[in-house]
Amino acid sequence: MAKFHFSTLILISFIFITTISTAKSHSFVQTISPTTLGLHKPQKLSHIRFYFHDIIGGKNQTAVRVASSPASDKSPTGFGSVIMMDDPLTAKPELDSQIVGRAQGIYASASQSELGFLMVLNFVFTQGKYNGSSLSVLGRNTVESAVREMPIVGGSGLFRFARGYAHASTHSIITLEAVVEYNVYVFHY
Repeated sequence: MAKFHFSTLILISFIFITTISTAKSHSFVQTISPTTLGLHKPQKLSHIRFYFHDIIGGKNQTAVRVASSPASDKSPTGFGSVIMMDDPLTAKPELDSQIVGRAQGIYASASQSELGFLMVLNFVFTQGKYNGSSLSVLGRNTVESAVREMPIVGGSGLFRFARGYAHASTHSIITLEAVVEYNVYVFHY
C-alpha cells in the first residue's frame, strides 16, 4: 500500500513539473517600480472648495431621473430612483459665479428609511491648475445630515492615485435647485 502512494506521488510530481516547464508565460501582469509612474515624489494634501448645483427641473435642468421601480413614487425617500447628473461646480454659491468644473455621474436613492443616496460621480475640473483632472467619489450621502462625508476613491490627471474624502453641506435649496458646498481633502502626487 505504501508503494502505491509513493508511485502515485512520483507520477503527480512528474505531471506538475512537466506542466510548469512547458506552460507559456503570461505577460499581461508584471511588477514595476513606482518611480516609473513618477511616484517617487512626496504626496501633496490639497483642500479644494466649490459649490455643486443640482437642478432637478426647469429649462436648465442638470439632473434627470433615468430609472425607478413602481414603488419609487410611493416611497417617502424615492427608494429605487436613479438620477443621472451633469451639475456645474462653481467657485461661489451663486450659479452665475465662475464655473470650475462639473459633477458627472449618478446618484440613487438607496435607503427606505431616510433620504440617503449612493453617490457615484466624478468631479471634473475645467479651470486653473487642475483643468483636465478629475476626482472620483463613491459613497453614501445622507442628505438631511448637516455634514456628509464621502470617500474620494481615485482620480485622473494631476489626481492620479488620489485618495481622501469630501465633506458636503447643504448651502441652500430653492425650488428645483440644491446648492451644496463641498470641501474636498485629497492626497495626490
